[in-house]
Amino acid sequence: MNKYQEVYDEDFIQLSSRALNIPESKIFDILRSRVLQKVSGFFPDHYRFEKGISGFEFGTAVFKTDNSIEVIRGFPKIQRAMVLEPTIRVHFNDLPVIAVEEKMNGYNVRIACIFDHIYALTRGGLMCPYTTEKVIEEIGFKLFRDHPDLVLCGEMVGPDNPYVPKDIYPEVESVSIFIFDIKKKNSGESLTLHKKHELCSQYGIKTVPYFGKYSTQDAARAVTSIIKHLGSICHEGVIIKDPEMKLPALKYTCSESNNNDLKYAFGFYNDYGRDFFFSRVVREGFQSVEWDEGEKALRDRCCRLGESILKPMINTINKRKKDKRITEDVRIRVSSLKTARKFEAHLKRMGIDAKFEAPQYVNGQYLIVIKKLNKSTNDRTKAILNGQLW
Repeated sequence: MNKYQEVYDEDFIQLSSRALNIPESKIFDILRSRVLQKVSGFFPDHYRFEKGISGFEFGTAVFKTDNSIEVIRGFPKIQRAMVLEPTIRVHFNDLPVIAVEEKMNGYNVRIACIFDHIYALTRGGLMCPYTTEKVIEEIGFKLFRDHPDLVLCGEMVGPDNPYVPKDIYPEVESVSIFIFDIKKKNSGESLTLHKKHELCSQYGIKTVPYFGKYSTQDAARAVTSIIKHLGSICHEGVIIKDPEMKLPALKYTCSESNNNDLKYAFGFYNDYGRDFFFSRVVREGFQSVEWDEGEKALRDRCCRLGESILKPMINTINKRKKDKRITEDVRIRVSSLKTARKFEAHLKRMGIDAKFEAPQYVNGQYLIVIKKLNKSTNDRTKAILNGQLW
C-alpha cells in the first residue's frame, strides 16, 4: 500500500452501508471523494455529508456508536414561494388547511443526544462548541433523557450570535433557541405540528411563533397580512406547512428582509454581492406585482432596493479609502473561556479569518467581540482605489 494512501475504517463502512442502505463500494467511493468527510476535534468523531447525495441532505451527520450507526439528517432545502395565491393552491392542493409559522432570522441548529451528551450541529454538520454550550444552558437534558431518539431543529437568534447577529427580538437579550421542527434520528421523519408543540410545552422549550391554521383557499390573504406586519418590525418571513408534516414546507420572506440581506451583502460586495443580488431582486419584482402596487409604493420599493445596495458599498469604499479594515463585528457571551477558545478553533476549521478581542466579564459571563475579516472585499477595494482596473 502507498504510504500516503488514506486508511478507512472498514467497520464504519460495513455498519454505515447497512444503516444508510448504500452499498459498501459506494460508501468507500464517497469517502475517497470526500463527499462523506470524517470530522475530528473537540467532540466525538463523526462523518458528515459535504453535499447531498444518495437521498441524504448536505450536512447529514453520521456517528458510529459501539455496534451501530446513528444518523442526524441534514436540513431539507425549503423551496420558496415567489407568489402566494397560485403557489399555495398548487403545492397544498389536497389539504383543507395549512399552518403558518414565523421564519426567524438566525442560524439553523440541530440538537441531539449522542453518546449520552447533548451536542448542537450547525447546517454543515459540524458540532459548534458555542451553540452547544448555549443550548445546554437553555433547554437542559430532560427531553433527551425521555426521548433519546429525537432531534430538535431550531433557529438560534439574538445579538450574541456569531453567525447571524440580529437585535430584532425584544424577548432575546443574548441568544436563544426557538424550535421549528422535531425529527426522529436515522429516518429524519418529522413529528406533526401538534406533537411538536405538545412536547415543547411539556419540557418548557420555546418554539417559533405560530400564527395558526388557515383554509388553503384563504391562506394567501392571511399570509400577506402576516408578512406586512413582520416586515414592519424588520422580521424575516414565514414558513407555510402541512400540519401533519407530510408535504414539504414553503418559505416566503418580507421585502424588508430582502433589503436587509442586501445591505449586509454589499457591505462586503466582493465576497457576497453576486450571490445575494439576483434572487432577492427577482423576489421584489414578483411581490410588487402580486400586491398590485401603485406608483408611490413601487417608487418606495425601488428606492429601498437601491439604497440597500449602494449605501453599504459606498460606506465600505470610504472606510478603505481611510485605510480602515472592513470587518464584520459579531460577539459571543460564554460562561467559560474554554468554550471561546474552542469556538475560535472552530472558526479556523471553517476557514474564517477572525480576531477575538479581549473578553469582558459582564454579569457572570464573558462577552467577547469577534472581528471577522472579509479578505476579498478588503483587498479588491484597496487595489481599485490604488488604480487597479476592474
